[in-house]
Amino acid sequence: MFSKNIIFKNFQLKKNIKNIKNINKILKKELNLSSSLLNSFTADYKYSFKKNIIKKYKNYKSINLIGMGGSILGAEAIHDFLKLKVKKKIKFFNNLNNQIKLEPNGKSVNIIISKSGNTLETVSNLNLILKSQNKNKNIVITENKSSFLTSLAKKLKAEIIEHKNYIGGRYSVLSEVGMLPAQLLGLNEGKFKRFNNLIKNKTFLNSLTNNVSFISRCVSEGKKNSVILNYDESSENLFKWYQQLTAESLGKKNKGIFPIISSMPKDNHSLLQLYLDGPRNNFFTFFGVTNEKTNKLDNSNLFGKFSTLKNKNLSQIIQAQRQATQIVFRKKKIPFRSFEVLKRNEETLGELFSFFVLETILLGRVMKVNPYDQPAVELIKTETSKILN
Repeated sequence: MFSKNIIFKNFQLKKNIKNIKNINKILKKELNLSSSLLNSFTADYKYSFKKNIIKKYKNYKSINLIGMGGSILGAEAIHDFLKLKVKKKIKFFNNLNNQIKLEPNGKSVNIIISKSGNTLETVSNLNLILKSQNKNKNIVITENKSSFLTSLAKKLKAEIIEHKNYIGGRYSVLSEVGMLPAQLLGLNEGKFKRFNNLIKNKTFLNSLTNNVSFISRCVSEGKKNSVILNYDESSENLFKWYQQLTAESLGKKNKGIFPIISSMPKDNHSLLQLYLDGPRNNFFTFFGVTNEKTNKLDNSNLFGKFSTLKNKNLSQIIQAQRQATQIVFRKKKIPFRSFEVLKRNEETLGELFSFFVLETILLGRVMKVNPYDQPAVELIKTETSKILN
């Protein structure tokens, strides 16, 4: 356990002390970078918007969030993980989709996010929304520079909020990009900011550095697929966020980790055979939430061998399946780690965001790739622009 909210169990592999010491040195260096994007994970971070913007728009019951990749995945993860605490309607426009259904004109706030201000899909989706709804209020989060969105925002008389140029989209979840939508959804922004507590927690730091050492060992042995065995439906978008974070940060110079999301226990009946007896090129993450209130089964319709299900709820059944799968993985010596969430709240999610971001940055340094850029992605944008011209 590295906090009261999460039980974390690391890979059961032999420690490489030399490698762990090297990772600790890298971590100290990253934490000492004065203008690092990691500042946005702390309570000291200064947002580029004022609190009166939240007051101005908090009474709107419907939000349209328009963005791509890191501009929207974090907010989707926040919403789904904490949706029981959210009372407002929110729609995410995260891909090109011709079927756009909206609230009555003038009843929503459009939040448009693009770091560059020139994201093709974001501009296209916004255009279709404005075509059918031109009375909504608009908030644009983008870099403080000339772009299509800054020009359009001025035309629409929209609020313009600066997207800090040193924070890449996939690292922006606890900056303006994720926290402004979170606050408008009625969530407590301050409770997400667990970073300062975590980096003072020796248990957390040891778990993190050992974890990075184990993953780098797996990769060096040819295990380059990171398979998330997710037993919590509300965390699917959390791992879509993780998927982009890992793939875009580490997939360079013919190196990288391929993140795969597996929905459990459903995938017991489709992919588990491959995981257990297929090629040994994967390492695994078990993820689950305990103490959830779920539907209890009806005892009157349970008999024979299924009498064991009497007085059980779905959460108990899922937890039993997760534990059973871990036992089999251990017997087959398949490398895995596990996260067990004890409380579903802002603090827990902030801790998970912090852990995965630090893990990714450290893995990038160990693999000798720049975890902050994504040079190959620009090639697609350039070729698309040529075709459309």
